[in-house]
Amino acid sequence: MSIPKHVIIIGAGPAGLTAAYLLCKKGVPVTVLESDPVYVGGLSKTVQYKGFYFDIGGHRFFSKSKEVEDFWTEILGDDLLIRNRKSRIFYNGKFYTYPLKAIEALRNLGLFTSTLCVLSYIKARIFPVKNPKNFEDWVSNRFGKKLFSIFFKTYTEKVWGMSCKEISADWAAQRIKKLSLWEAIKNAVFTSENSKKNSGEIITTLIDSFRYPRKGPGMMWETTARKIQEMGGHLIMGAQILAIEHNHVTNWKINYQVNSENLSIESNHVISSAAIKDILGLFKPELNTALLSAANKLTYRDFIVVTLMLKDNHLLDDNWIYIHSPTVKVGRVQNFKAWSPEMVPDSSMMCLGLEYFCFEGDNLWELTDNALLELGKKELCLLGLARNEDIMDGCVVRQKKAYPVYDEQYAQNVTIVKEELQSNFPTFHLVGRNGMHKYNNQDHAMVTAMLTVENIFQNKNAFNVWEVNEDALYIEDGNRGSESEKAGTGLRMTPKRI
Repeated sequence: MSIPKHVIIIGAGPAGLTAAYLLCKKGVPVTVLESDPVYVGGLSKTVQYKGFYFDIGGHRFFSKSKEVEDFWTEILGDDLLIRNRKSRIFYNGKFYTYPLKAIEALRNLGLFTSTLCVLSYIKARIFPVKNPKNFEDWVSNRFGKKLFSIFFKTYTEKVWGMSCKEISADWAAQRIKKLSLWEAIKNAVFTSENSKKNSGEIITTLIDSFRYPRKGPGMMWETTARKIQEMGGHLIMGAQILAIEHNHVTNWKINYQVNSENLSIESNHVISSAAIKDILGLFKPELNTALLSAANKLTYRDFIVVTLMLKDNHLLDDNWIYIHSPTVKVGRVQNFKAWSPEMVPDSSMMCLGLEYFCFEGDNLWELTDNALLELGKKELCLLGLARNEDIMDGCVVRQKKAYPVYDEQYAQNVTIVKEELQSNFPTFHLVGRNGMHKYNNQDHAMVTAMLTVENIFQNKNAFNVWEVNEDALYIEDGNRGSESEKAGTGLRMTPKRI
């Protein structure tokens, strides 16, 4: 086991800060470069506005990885609340509890539509699409074409801005995993207390409770950042990377700018959670054309949160609601008071986050903040979730590169990037959602960082970081591999050779 002299970490999101914290605990000097001048946490940051706290989306703290759960407990301890999940789907003017409750769904859909759904499901089981390549075929195999059109098509196309036939089946397989119509019904009707207690058998899409920081997920990463600095690590906010100089093997020099001042720093390892297409274009000497072309073909979906502060009308106690109605642009509504009462400074008020999915530069993205606030108010009232006179204030947050897009060519392009870097730049490590172009959860991003730290210390790639969240058993079976035990990592993941 070798101890690196210094590690530069690009990005202060969950992956970057997890790596920095673990390296600091091992006595390794680290420097974290974060482009945001104010917030750490990346997509898991918590924004503050006039005493209100709100997230960029919603972030449940639940993992099948004991190491991740232990990390969260170590950082925040009693500041983590236990929250009961409540989420619903809004479709055709009615609310459907999600996960599915069979009797409620039958009542809301009506006997005729419900019968068509069951028949469609039976047909899909008897005559499935063989080797489904796109999202529509994969989900239809699991739920039937009728339920796909009701509960998946509209929302998914809002999120991604493309036809479900253009979205890779990889995304469905990764996000929905083992969930099917039958599993959802079993969960609603037959779930026992014993099965709830055995987290190894829980389908994460269906979990009904989770932990959550009192002041939002940003509290986790703000505390982590503070502890990194207390251990001697450096965190530089507002750092814009200008160039990444390399000699292909051990030495790295990062040129960056802070407050118009040009600076540089050197290391023998770099860990990056920044978007692949952004970071590889900064390499000096320039990378080969094929690699840069593959990186530049990776695309992202951007995100706007229109947050409205209003008088608590007691209509909602959901954590979030999926909006499947095609009559409005909003895709999901977060109720931050239901995540934690401390997110709202006045108990007579509530704070709702309306989520809009878009591409940077499109018509929605280019709307002014005032226009977006008016759109949010109009749609919230149209959905019957508020009265206009109760809405007191609001603000807008735009988030670039929120979701890596799984189009038909993404896997091929990621493979080109991965193989080139592993072969020629073994001390440059990609981690996290955008760093690996994987639509993973916060805990999966953290696991990629944990395994990367172990790879650096072992000076070999004992763990295949790229298989995290591709093969669920790799991070979720809870079994130690013999090589992991010998290495003394404490990680429950079975190592797989690259």
